[in-house]
Amino acid sequence: MQYVRLGRTGLKVSRLCLGTMNFGPQTTEPDSYAIMDRALELGFNFFDTADVYGWKLGEGVTENIIGRWFAQGGGRREKVVLATKVHGKMGEWPNESGLSALHIKKACEASLKRLKTDYIDLYQMHHVRRDTPWEEIWQAMEQLVREGKVIYVGSSNFAGWHLAQAQEAAKTRHFMGLVSEQSLYNLNDRMIELEVIPACEYYGLGLIPWSPLAGGLLGGVLQKISEGRRANEDVQKEIEKHRPKLEAYEAFCKEIGEAPADVALAWMLKNPVVTSPIIGPRTMDQLNGSMHVLDINLTDEQMKRLDEIFPGPGGPAPEAYAW
Repeated sequence: MQYVRLGRTGLKVSRLCLGTMNFGPQTTEPDSYAIMDRALELGFNFFDTADVYGWKLGEGVTENIIGRWFAQGGGRREKVVLATKVHGKMGEWPNESGLSALHIKKACEASLKRLKTDYIDLYQMHHVRRDTPWEEIWQAMEQLVREGKVIYVGSSNFAGWHLAQAQEAAKTRHFMGLVSEQSLYNLNDRMIELEVIPACEYYGLGLIPWSPLAGGLLGGVLQKISEGRRANEDVQKEIEKHRPKLEAYEAFCKEIGEAPADVALAWMLKNPVVTSPIIGPRTMDQLNGSMHVLDINLTDEQMKRLDEIFPGPGGPAPEAYAW
């Protein structure tokens, strides 16, 4: 495993981040334990989750699984840089979602209880909340940091403008503010190259891409279907929408002798702003197979070919759409 600093911090995290969203809904608890144990053996030290994962209102299914895994001891908690999130709906009452100071406090305490830990390494706002002032959000986060319940604060699904708002407000409070942004980013979804990536670079935020395989589209989906593996209706629609690109992409991967999923991740790791793409293995084989990507170093010519297949927005704004 390789390690890299998370944005401008001194914190070192593994070059790949273990996403846990499948734990519970698609991966059984014993299999989830086995995957996390194997991840530690492979050198993963960065695990990402969220209070809403498990998709049963207010239950925190995935956090509970991770907490019971931590409770087995063996240095499990101490070895993990633990990231979770706040914002999602955790109940039916008015203040059981969002980023009010009240919900941030209660959600953090509930996550700590489920995760069976007394601190969260990276506490991420799962979405921007336009109706909550930044002074309220930062006051709540500062209190959690003072209490030792949170070490670093991050964001997820923010626009570049939101990152700027957040950091400028934190600056006036002499608070470190955000250290990372978790965004949708992959070869097929490159919109954040316009504003978010430049903002991350300027403010020293680590970029943690989610869905690096575009929901499976970049994982050799055409080959899998030809081999008889079924895809749901939504995936079928996406395949037909992007079929020419996918055909060219899978042909390119075959040409260079690498698996499509590995090429998608290797392309992302070439971006110096990217810290750790989130991989969400459902099985042990998927986890073990992910390690090969660290040995792939795409050439400039290969990167150019990928840009031709999946053209981005044209670089950072405003040059991407103006002079």
